[in-house]
Amino acid sequence: MSVSRLPEYARPASLVRPLILYLERHPRALNIRKVVLEREGYTVIGVSRREDALQTLRDSPVSLTITDHLFSANSSSELAREMKKIKPDVPIILFSRTVPQHFDGVDVYINQGEPTAEFLRIVRNVIE
Repeated sequence: MSVSRLPEYARPASLVRPLILYLERHPRALNIRKVVLEREGYTVIGVSRREDALQTLRDSPVSLTITDHLFSANSSSELAREMKKIKPDVPIILFSRTVPQHFDGVDVYINQGEPTAEFLRIVRNVIE
């Protein structure tokens, strides 16, 4: 059996694609970013509901979470704190046009106006 046919848990760590949980309320924006990240070799689970995000984080081996500041009715800081309670070691990137007043629980902020290459460089640095 070739390495690529092994279940992910049985593959050498260097061959496992990092899993990114991407939270976005706009389907078009979610699809665009998902494609960009997948082309870079990441596996992406996109969700548009807060409850789905928290459940996915509980159930999946997430390496990184990316969320928009305005993703949920609650603040991004509140959502980040909840996520850190579930998996404190998973970094959270806040990717937003709106700069929040507080960054509680958020590890990195990226302005949505950043070029895609810079966005990907930051994601790569956070995951590694």
